[in-house]
Amino acid sequence: MAVCPGRRGEAAPPRERGSAVADFAMVSGLVALLFVAVFQVGLALHIRNTLIACAAEGARLGARADAQPEEGAARARDLISASLSPRFAQAVTASVVEADGVELVAVSVAAPLPVLGPLGPDGRLRVVGRAFRESQ
Repeated sequence: MAVCPGRRGEAAPPRERGSAVADFAMVSGLVALLFVAVFQVGLALHIRNTLIACAAEGARLGARADAQPEEGAARARDLISASLSPRFAQAVTASVVEADGVELVAVSVAAPLPVLGPLGPDGRLRVVGRAFRESQ
């Protein structure tokens, strides 16, 4: 009865010794790279979604009948500073725009988008939150 090499209790053939170490080194490098890529995409989406939510909340506040658009920008700035970091809230502006004859309050946010995790070179991300102005 012939026994297959590599079964329990038998040593691997001499030409295959050490191949598990090489396999582990190659595969673990790829898995680590994949993990970093997924983490980066998740971080970018989290920052983008948080900025959109804060801009929309600021636009809703600035669109109220008893408020000014600048109050919406200040509210968005406060929310961004509390949610992420004050460095993401440095370029927040508010304006009144018109679309199809309807006045809207638009709160624009231009913030850094970390390219390599929370540190590293930054790209720019621009988001806008809009709300119908109540005083029409």
